[in-house]
Amino acid sequence: VQLVESGGGLVQPGGSLRLSCAVSGLSFDDIGIAWFRQAPGKEREGVLSFSSRDDCTYYADSVKGRFTFSSDNAKNTVYLQMESLKPEDTAVYTCTAEIGSDPLLCHGFRLMRYWGKGARVTVSS
Repeated sequence: VQLVESGGGLVQPGGSLRLSCAVSGLSFDDIGIAWFRQAPGKEREGVLSFSSRDDCTYYADSVKGRFTFSSDNAKNTVYLQMESLKPEDTAVYTCTAEIGSDPLLCHGFRLMRYWGKGARVTVSS
């Protein structure tokens, strides 16, 4: 199983950015996905979680209304679209996955088995 993030970079406040996560070795028909982030000097926090068979997405309050999850099953890739970015969104964003759907991901976060290496996002003028 391999998760590879891409799309990070520097963006101005109010700008947009889309992160991609290519997933290999897991079936997209039955999968759990979560994005986490860790800002400098802060603890890791959950951004969003997704359960494929439950077809649900949970967003942390800090990103609700600004971030959107999507997936392209044909490409085995998931995306994190980030809008109206703020300096406090600066962090390393990590894509994670779990074998099989989990309805718990519809309401919050859990420890995930597989982790990417992360993509750095910097929001600054």
